[in-house]
Amino acid sequence: MLKIRRLGLRDAAGAARWDAFVQACPQATFFHRSGWQRLLHEVFRHQTFFLWAEDEHGIRGVLPLAHVHSLMFGQSLVSLPFAVYGGVAALDEAAAHALEQEAQQIARRLGVEHLEMRNVQRRHADWPLQDLYVTFRKEILPDEEANMLAIPRKQRAMVRKGIKNGLQASIDPGIDRFFALYASNVHRHGTPAMPRRYFQALLDTFGADAEVLTVTTAEGQPISSVLSFYFRDEVLPYYAGDDEAARDLAGNDFKYWALMQRACARGLRMFDYGRSKQGTGSYAFKKNWGFEPAPLHYEHQLYKRDAVPQNNPSNAKYQLLIKTWRRMPIGLANRLGPLIVRNLG
Repeated sequence: MLKIRRLGLRDAAGAARWDAFVQACPQATFFHRSGWQRLLHEVFRHQTFFLWAEDEHGIRGVLPLAHVHSLMFGQSLVSLPFAVYGGVAALDEAAAHALEQEAQQIARRLGVEHLEMRNVQRRHADWPLQDLYVTFRKEILPDEEANMLAIPRKQRAMVRKGIKNGLQASIDPGIDRFFALYASNVHRHGTPAMPRRYFQALLDTFGADAEVLTVTTAEGQPISSVLSFYFRDEVLPYYAGDDEAARDLAGNDFKYWALMQRACARGLRMFDYGRSKQGTGSYAFKKNWGFEPAPLHYEHQLYKRDAVPQNNPSNAKYQLLIKTWRRMPIGLANRLGPLIVRNLG
């Protein structure tokens, strides 16, 4: 008989079983790993519900959830905050259905305004859909030069410009250089930065599967950095930051080429460029690299609202806040940012 269980925060044996399932389940992603539970609880103080479905043969499916309780944006139950992918990862429909039913019961018990499943594939045609986001994924070829030639000509010229400018890429043991570039970057765009301790927690939680690559000029000045995740045979550049000088030096293009080189040398097979909103600069940048967008199916159950929430910078009602944030001293922005960003998810 199928039973639904909840992973305890300090259940090391359960976490090991959970992660073994995630590693083997074709539907699972990096964001289904058990480490996200303690990270979301300890850094953002979100109540978590990491559910698994189990029968006499073992785990049949998992569903990571977190309760986001925000005075600004209301209450939600999300799979999973700060993740581009989520929802159920299961071996069969019976397990998937049971997990989703349990999630809906939890959502009603908590009194949230909506339940959100960040699915890669559409599961429920009758659930309201947030169709703003797409993802970009492309195969990494086994030969480095073949990967270079697979980049469209104009973008390939930018990579070669970075090489000609003497840019260098190296792996950082910590987050110092990354965070300085990241925080400056998001401040220029008028959005709050994630807390510094969150990035350190990513490295501490996921070990060798979370890595910082930083690009420097020929003189050693850091100009671009990316924090990437590794899962099975994939690399996922996830958080990034650039100095204003990176544009003229082609630092951004060089950074992703250096990461692709490294992934190719490790024998990885998939480069996951991650989520972008349609019609944005990051969307165009990834398209220019020869990656084709695939829609993400963020499905919702609405309980106390009439429409899918639009808590993102593309919403016109946030434009004044964005302009104000850009003018704020960066030191103050970095102190206030974590108080706001925990409510976004």
